[in-house]
Amino acid sequence: MVVRQESAERADRIFHALADATRREIVALTLAGEYSVSDLARRFPMSFAAVQKHVAVLEQAGLVTKERRGREQRVRGNADSLREAHRLLDQLADVWRGRIDRIGAILADPGPGPGPDSGPECGPDSHPHPHPDPENGKE
Repeated sequence: MVVRQESAERADRIFHALADATRREIVALTLAGEYSVSDLARRFPMSFAAVQKHVAVLEQAGLVTKERRGREQRVRGNADSLREAHRLLDQLADVWRGRIDRIGAILADPGPGPGPDSGPECGPDSHPHPHPDPENGKE
């Protein structure tokens, strides 16, 4: 159970990080090459601190790694974490495909259907007491 909980929390961090367009762009950039946080900050119309926060979220999710080199923090994308996200999405797709297939099978099976001993019908005209008329307040 603990392993499943840790996996679920990791998946939550990954998908939370990827939910933001700026972070997805940072991941794409850093998978193609290494950037300093300053280089990344120059590419986006936001403050240096905002870019730092985005990088921190990505780092916590394991989607990027940061390494200090002198005065610079170098950021590099982590392809393994993206492969993990892809694997998780494939698993979810398999679950939903299975559910859709089962629904299709249920809809395709004509089944016994309603018969004479299936109970009373329940429709607007099948109630023993009429409903009040909302316009005049009478039954």
